[in-house]
Amino acid sequence: MSFAGPPAASEAAGDVALARRQSLADLLRRSARRHPDRLAVSDGRTSRTFAELDEDASRVAGALIARGVRPGERVAVLSRNSVEYVQTIFGVARAGAVLVPINFMLGADEVGYVLAHSSAVALIAQDTLLPVARDAVKAADRLKIRVVYGDADEWEPFAALLAHEGAETPALHIGADDPVQVLYTSGTESRPKGAVLSHAALIAQYSSCVIDGGMDRHDVELHAMPLFHCAQQHCFLVPDIQLGAVSHILPGPDPAAVLEAMERHRVTKFFAPPTVWISLLRHPDFDRRDLSSLRKGYYGAAIMPVEVLREIGERLPGVRLWNFYGQTEMAPVAVMLQPEDQIRKAGSAGQAALNVETRVVDADGDDVPPGEIGEIVHRSPHAILGYLDDPEKTAEAFRGGWFHSGDLGVMDDEGYLTVVDRIKDMIKTGGENVASREVEEVIYEHPAVAEVAAVGVSHPSWIEAVVAIVVTKPGTAVTEEELRTHTRSRLAAFKVPKAIAFVDALPKNPSGKVLKRELRDLYAGLADRIPGAGR
Repeated sequence: MSFAGPPAASEAAGDVALARRQSLADLLRRSARRHPDRLAVSDGRTSRTFAELDEDASRVAGALIARGVRPGERVAVLSRNSVEYVQTIFGVARAGAVLVPINFMLGADEVGYVLAHSSAVALIAQDTLLPVARDAVKAADRLKIRVVYGDADEWEPFAALLAHEGAETPALHIGADDPVQVLYTSGTESRPKGAVLSHAALIAQYSSCVIDGGMDRHDVELHAMPLFHCAQQHCFLVPDIQLGAVSHILPGPDPAAVLEAMERHRVTKFFAPPTVWISLLRHPDFDRRDLSSLRKGYYGAAIMPVEVLREIGERLPGVRLWNFYGQTEMAPVAVMLQPEDQIRKAGSAGQAALNVETRVVDADGDDVPPGEIGEIVHRSPHAILGYLDDPEKTAEAFRGGWFHSGDLGVMDDEGYLTVVDRIKDMIKTGGENVASREVEEVIYEHPAVAEVAAVGVSHPSWIEAVVAIVVTKPGTAVTEEELRTHTRSRLAAFKVPKAIAFVDALPKNPSGKVLKRELRDLYAGLADRIPGAGR
């Protein structure tokens, strides 16, 4: 279909496109016009109003363009949370470039892989991460710009970008489906995949978060999880900027710092994975801090154990809770559990979000009946454009016109989804399938247990044996046999852990997910304690 407009229409096409532009580059500017003097972001060192942050973004964009960054080229950032990170997010978008956020916990070889695979032309790194950054850039042939948050003789300071003389928003054509970020997954494979997100995908996802997540411009949010991760950046930080809400930023989720900041800033809204919520509940400052301002709590990355959910309800009775479920490829939200359903549907991920359709299917892509296990698939404008330079993996993930999540789930007769397990985390023991989460939920019910992860380790008789890695609450004690007795009363015999190890902490990635791959490797030796292991 074509638009048969007047002869001058084609000449005006560029102006029309600019007037209609809806991109990540535009959200901040609109908030700055509505709330110029309101605090936008603060990290304890630097604070910026919406008007100041808007000007910062335009200066960064102009500086990148002046240094040769062209629309569509990739700019990588390696940093912990800071106001500079926020300035970078919007500055890169306004330059028409593509941001590549990098996990700051990666080693130089891993960072170098991301730089090379993404063909990054610029790297912006935090000064404390320069030793890693210097080694990583050796693998990046196209890198021509090196910028540092802070000072380093051989790298240009980020302050020079902020001091760029022009503060006008670049008049660039940015299409709704133009790439805006490449997020590298922390999946199961030896090398991460580059998930390519468009402006339209992110903005559709923000609408789902804001409307279904009960967000508004009066929120005061504390951001403690890493901004390189799509959950903190795209479910909370950027929606806050779009709404005109206030954002306070911490470098990480240290429990004492989180609780102190909640009290000091009168925080109303907070997101963290269950592991961080648990750390807050267990911290001695929890009952000493005034948390009465907190009204909205969000969790994701894993299902909240039911016992922890009940404890939050008792100790923070004024807080309404949401569960956000999804993954990077969905920008990342796909399904939400609302506050009114937290107890009624405890353990559920919820229903498909505003702009999402979700199904549970069999190997042929057909719906399974309610109550039966299948793979979770989605259809949504949230979805990525594909995996960078990997058409085969893209085709596999989007087969049949649905995004295949790799998660196993069950849909009930009301359309509520329960995530059973990652396909890769399902334990296959003695010809039976065991969902690790089911085992974990039962162990969490024991009063001495603070955290637990159930995994399968190789076993010559059972193929895999169920084992549990447990962190106990301070001041409590429980034996391996006591925990097994506890689980035997609630689970079928084949689901009861064959061995249990006690540890001080579970390994986690920066988004708070327990690293089960690492646990399977670390505790493979537990199989030696299991009868029949030597056969």
